[in-house]
Amino acid sequence: MTTTRLHHVSVIVADTARALEFYRDLLGLPVNPDRPDLGYPGAWLDVGAAQIHLLELPNPDPVADRPAHGGRDRHLALSVADFEGVLARLEAAGVAVGRSRSGRAAAFCRDPDGNAVELIAQPGQSSGFGSSP
Repeated sequence: MTTTRLHHVSVIVADTARALEFYRDLLGLPVNPDRPDLGYPGAWLDVGAAQIHLLELPNPDPVADRPAHGGRDRHLALSVADFEGVLARLEAAGVAVGRSRSGRAAAFCRDPDGNAVELIAQPGQSSGFGSSP
């Protein structure tokens, strides 16, 4: 048995429409229309050859008491083509963004349900490191 690639990551959300405003509208991920009726609301979003599955289900994990820094919490990481543009869009929408303390061209934020998301610049992009806290 050989694992060849990541197929999808599932994220629990309280409101699919609100989650789509973050993942589809702010991060630019296209909705995959192939999601069958699973008996509960949700959406599948394409991320290259992989997907993010939004599951509108009761959250068994505490949302409060999450670490302040998303890198010290469970998180998904996305490589983005326009790193500074995505960060500017998030900040304009009122999403708190913290740049990686490592000096890498990466930043962390949380979706509307408190799930941590890491955004990583593709190689060759400026990180703007040091220009934001």
